[in-house]
Amino acid sequence: MDSFVHYCYICQNFFDLFSKACEYGIRAAIYIAGQSAQNRRVGLKEVAQEIDSPEAYTSKILQKLVKGEIIISEKGPTGGFLIEAAKLSKTTLASVVIVIDGDSIFQRCGLGLKQCNESKPCPLHYKFKDVRENLKMILEETTIEELSEKTEVGLGFLKM
Repeated sequence: MDSFVHYCYICQNFFDLFSKACEYGIRAAIYIAGQSAQNRRVGLKEVAQEIDSPEAYTSKILQKLVKGEIIISEKGPTGGFLIEAAKLSKTTLASVVIVIDGDSIFQRCGLGLKQCNESKPCPLHYKFKDVRENLKMILEETTIEELSEKTEVGLGFLKM
């Protein structure tokens, strides 16, 4: 039973790569990108509803995305959230992840050890290092615009 518990711990660390805030942040950025591509600004309530996130939580996430210069917030009767047209094709998943969760996803140990490194590796270190490097490449090469286009044509969904 101990090996099963250990295996579950490894799986949990591997699959819980993003925080819940980061998951919502990615979904919000994708939704806002799709609307921005259609020259629409969107409000907080709409974003929260479309990504199936609590409104107060979504507000905090959107504030982080504004502060991180991923999205813009315009106030007033015609205001709302948007991504500038010039940024749509340049904003990557990596930039959203770093704004919300930081860059620890590219560095942390697959077993959750604090002292794991090249000179003192955990048993999973070198295999997980490859996973981290591949994940970083995927996140850096995938744009928010690319993912929003998939949702626009029904090849992807932001809520189930």
